Amino acid sequence: MTALALSTAAAAGLKADALVVGVAKGDKGPVVAPGAEAVEKAFGGRLATVLETLGASGGEGEVTKVPAPDGVKAPLVLAVGLGAVPEKGESFDTEALRRAAGAAARALSGTKKAAFALPVEDAAAVQAIGEGALLGAYSFVAYKENGNGKKAKDAKGPLGEAVILGSKPRDKAAKAALERATAVSEELNRARDLINTPPNDLNPEAFAAVVQAAAKEHGLKVQVLDEKALTKGGYGGILGVGAGSDSPPRLVKLAYTHSKAKKHLAFVGKGITYDSGGISLKPAGHNETMKCDMSGAAAVFAAVVAAARLGLEVNVTGWLALAENMPSGSATRPGDVLRMYSGKTVEVLNTDAEGRLVLADAIAKASEEKPDAIVDVATLTGAMMVALGSRTFGVMANDDAFRTALYELAEENGEPAWPMPLPEHLLKGMESATADIANMGERMGGGLVAGLFLREFVGEGITWAHIDLAGPAFNEGAPFGYTPKGGTGTGVRTLVALAERTAAGDLG
Repeated sequence: MTALALSTAAAAGLKADALVVGVAKGDKGPVVAPGAEAVEKAFGGRLATVLETLGASGGEGEVTKVPAPDGVKAPLVLAVGLGAVPEKGESFDTEALRRAAGAAARALSGTKKAAFALPVEDAAAVQAIGEGALLGAYSFVAYKENGNGKKAKDAKGPLGEAVILGSKPRDKAAKAALERATAVSEELNRARDLINTPPNDLNPEAFAAVVQAAAKEHGLKVQVLDEKALTKGGYGGILGVGAGSDSPPRLVKLAYTHSKAKKHLAFVGKGITYDSGGISLKPAGHNETMKCDMSGAAAVFAAVVAAARLGLEVNVTGWLALAENMPSGSATRPGDVLRMYSGKTVEVLNTDAEGRLVLADAIAKASEEKPDAIVDVATLTGAMMVALGSRTFGVMANDDAFRTALYELAEENGEPAWPMPLPEHLLKGMESATADIANMGERMGGGLVAGLFLREFVGEGITWAHIDLAGPAFNEGAPFGYTPKGGTGTGVRTLVALAERTAAGDLG
């Protein structure tokens, strides 16, 4: 696990295995960014020229390694691109710093100590660089073994220590920024671990056990409803989805409370530990990454623990709806009708539209506590990926102002998002001659249909939002910035930011 530290040492004089400097894309070539003045001097004022000769332009995420000259104690200088030079009077934005630090940390995998001499103007920059370093250094190597119990040669450990230059260790704002970066990033990486864990090792019971262990560690209250309790409580949605699996479902409640809290947030996460589609089996080529269908629950879990570690003055309750969606003789069939926890009946027209069923039960249960707001998080629909691609999540809500606030928080914290509507006319497509509502509607606008379905289970008068992170939850492509291949942990930072903003009284 990568450690973070602050230092006011000169970049050229700090002993480290590598020194990270920023380079921006100027009109006439690469430009060395603030923070690296001493390094530029050691290169005789020619660092930008050397980098350009090696093909560097300063483009975002670009990494160039050069041997350090005399006068620099680190043997290696790593220049990382920050993108375009800011306009006069402006600074590099925090997301550019976060991505640059992440790209550098990935490139320095296996390095014991690296110093980051990137532009640091305030505590926000410290936080961004810290988050980027911790998130970029992430690697999932738990299953990388060569057969004799030792890690395989390609299973490099993460960067050992990242020292952020330019801030005093005793600076209260910088220290708080570093602590926040550490808490949020470590919990986000824990979510990534869960998402990347193979489904034969992470079923609903195992997931619940991980939450119970974390609750004990951080003094949180936890309640786990097993299949008997779910049956007694009438959770037809969760039970219906899990009916075809040998691994029974769970509903986990994880609660963080603060004695001075004035607001209560409820986060609800979809936790399908493996989604085969059930009887409505997914076609070949769509099954291989379905261990990631619990990314929403992982994000909720991580956000609640992070809120506790930060001591936020807000009550946060996480609801994790955990089930495995499998086909078998006992599985729910298309045409079956489920009686949900709320009492509504649902005609199941497609068993691969299972996420909305487990979420509906959890949302209805969460509503009983009358929180100030409910936010559900889910890898819910392929339609959202068609609409927004693989890096942006959709935000829907029953309150326009709340939807806008969530969207803005996501963007501010480096999680690309887009506000989406809930067109009332799409409700007609979910009308059922047999039940109160069907779990499918019109094919076009399927992501919005899913949001409308969930809205039906929100308690009266409760502000609610739905985040569909089907696209960015799992990166099947090459790593970029601080985003690894595999589970990304998307959603965690937005939820934590919402809890912080609520604790500060900035959300009505």
